[in-house]
Amino acid sequence: MTANVETLEFQSEARQLLQLMIHSIYSNKDTFLRELVSNASDALDKLRLEAFRDKELQVEVDDLHIRLETDPAARTLTIADNGIGMDRAEVIGLIGTIAKSGTAEFLRKLKDTQDAAGSQDLIGQFGVGFYASFMVADKVTLVTRKAGATEGVRWESAGEGTYTIETVEDAPQGTSVTLHLKPADDEEHLYDYTSRAKVVEIVRRYSDFITWPIRMAKPADATDSTDSTDTTDAEDTDSDAKSDAVELETVNSRKALWARPQSEVGAEEYTEFYKHVSHDWTGPLETIRIAAEGTFEYQALLFIPERAPLDLFMRERKRGVQLYVKRVFIMDDCEELMPEYLRFIKGVVDAQDLSLNVSREILQRDRQIQLMRRRLVKKVLSTVKSLRTDKPEAYETFWREFGRAVKEGLLDDFDNRDAILDICSFPSTEDAEKQTTLADYVERMKDGQQHVYYLTGESRAALENSPHLEAFLAKGFEVLLLTDPIDEMWVGSVPEFGGKPLQSIAKGEVDLETDEEKEAAKERQADFAALLTWLGEQLAETVKEVRLSSRLTTSPACIVGDTFDLSPNLEKMYRAMGQEIPQVKRVLELNPTHPLVTALHTAHAKGGDLTDLTAAAELVYGLALLAEGGELADPSRFIRLVTDRLERTL
Repeated sequence: MTANVETLEFQSEARQLLQLMIHSIYSNKDTFLRELVSNASDALDKLRLEAFRDKELQVEVDDLHIRLETDPAARTLTIADNGIGMDRAEVIGLIGTIAKSGTAEFLRKLKDTQDAAGSQDLIGQFGVGFYASFMVADKVTLVTRKAGATEGVRWESAGEGTYTIETVEDAPQGTSVTLHLKPADDEEHLYDYTSRAKVVEIVRRYSDFITWPIRMAKPADATDSTDSTDTTDAEDTDSDAKSDAVELETVNSRKALWARPQSEVGAEEYTEFYKHVSHDWTGPLETIRIAAEGTFEYQALLFIPERAPLDLFMRERKRGVQLYVKRVFIMDDCEELMPEYLRFIKGVVDAQDLSLNVSREILQRDRQIQLMRRRLVKKVLSTVKSLRTDKPEAYETFWREFGRAVKEGLLDDFDNRDAILDICSFPSTEDAEKQTTLADYVERMKDGQQHVYYLTGESRAALENSPHLEAFLAKGFEVLLLTDPIDEMWVGSVPEFGGKPLQSIAKGEVDLETDEEKEAAKERQADFAALLTWLGEQLAETVKEVRLSSRLTTSPACIVGDTFDLSPNLEKMYRAMGQEIPQVKRVLELNPTHPLVTALHTAHAKGGDLTDLTAAAELVYGLALLAEGGELADPSRFIRLVTDRLERTL
């Protein structure tokens, strides 16, 4: 008996993704089964946890399992679980739409990608879960009933833009997904998903480690070598499990990878487990295993992804690893185990001594969790450091993908700040093609150099043309060129590295001159004193001081902040976020050897026309402001002044 039958349209993004799956030429279609089994495993995890938390929930949790059924005559494959299930609203929300952050960005990139290989690469970044069914099926039927509910839901679609949904009264608890497979083709020997042997092969390749039993009917001829299976789990042979006179057996080993000796686990098994926990179709960049023994025991299997997820810098992103207690799933995205700046780390932590009855609030105060977090963070950072020396290409990939996120840790993880600095790489004036570590920078420092010099800005090109760099390049001093927005933040909270203070070359006074040059500078200072005083008066509304510069060689002037002033780029960032920042007056430095400055000096000394001199002063300041990427307070007036000067010279 049915009721409430509706025909609904997929969300536009979901329709596009469905069409992609239907027409996909993805080379390994087998992965659809991994996605569906993974979803079923998650549903079982959630049911056991919900039953533990809600003692009044009337559900059976003694025989939670996944069941696979094939029907060669009807060309169907069914993946069923007796897990948490879904209600009508959840089916519409989770399947009728793509409720996953990064969707719009994924589809935009997909639209811009013309070649098939590029499309597959993007599919791998996004992960498609349930939608992967349409790689192999013409129609998909889903029947589900949420644990504790009395009515179920039947959903069906051919992936052509619409789906039907109806209420059913006789649905079993959990979710059953039936794939009506596409017609057989020339590659049926490779992709015959009605073959028991093929399905078992896929399960053992991709989902052997799933802790829940994955059951299938035993083959009619148990002696058939191509279809035989070994029941390897001593705790659950399922040899006596029967349903409708069909004998079932468990076809996965159910051995948690993190609990097995490292010598018994192959690289392929790690890769498939990573794909299971991350929903990424590509393999990990690096695998990290931790086994802590003693008064507090836990095991961890962590992964550094090969590429950043699309939602890495999105507000609604999820982060954290999965938490288990004695192999019992407790929660996804356990933020208490991994700091924000390592939010891209995936994996599992299995604690032996925690209570099963834990909440996020309890975890925030739990001393054991805090100790685990410290150990996990140190291990991740030391692993990245070893990549830099042992696998430089892997390290370069890591830093390209995750460097911006890692540098966030410099702002709030004081305990690990030195370790974070030790794995950071930065572009510098030393090599346009390669980045440098701070350790390598310090090793290359000139004799007598006391500071690690840096300059922040929006792009390398803008920084390379900055007047602040001129004297440093002329004298052979290396300067870090920091262009990530986060760089503007952390440099203010990191005072030094290896005993060498960090100094912005756009702030404060710099000491690059020899004793002889300093003596000459004193003489020029006295000679220019009257001009400097007059300019300070004329530009009093915009600058706090006018002085001669030792950092300029070819530009007439530059603008310099005091040591603790906000940089112009940081001011822009705050204002872009809607924060009003009071205007900070800075210092105008003049190059006493530049023809424009010497001409201004001469004209002032001779008592030239004050109107002309005032206009010249405004031009010098405006040029310096534009050179650092600043914004003019009155662009139209500046244009009139420039135009007037050009007219006089032509």
